[in-house]
Amino acid sequence: MPDDVGHEIADALGALLRRSTRARLYARLTGNLGEAVDETTYPVLSGLARTGPCSAADLAGEIGLDRSGVTRRATRLEEAGLLSREPDPDDRRAILLALTETGQQTVQITRQRLVAIIEASLASWPPEEAQSFAHQLHRFVTTGPFAEP
Repeated sequence: MPDDVGHEIADALGALLRRSTRARLYARLTGNLGEAVDETTYPVLSGLARTGPCSAADLAGEIGLDRSGVTRRATRLEEAGLLSREPDPDDRRAILLALTETGQQTVQITRQRLVAIIEASLASWPPEEAQSFAHQLHRFVTTGPFAEP
């Protein structure tokens, strides 16, 4: 494989993973969903949707924030009725963060928006190219450098 392929992929991933790129996308996904839902709180909602109920410390590791940042964002989301704090059934001293039904509905809306944005960006692609891209991206994520050990 030519060396330039690796560089091209690395450059694209660099652009994709930039904090500013994610913040712009999150702002598009969370528009008009209430004051508590924005580009800073979206990772908490999305992370809880992936993990299910978990501690702020565990969620922090999942979404790349520190525990205090998760706790501050969780408080905003709790005040808006999007998540709740529940006792951990395995450790009475611990508290788990969990999405409420409203929080789950909000995540569903953001995911529908994300799918719509992706589909719109691929609308000019020939369908077989879009399908191939989806397949190859999934393969790269599950078997490439981002794969879980």
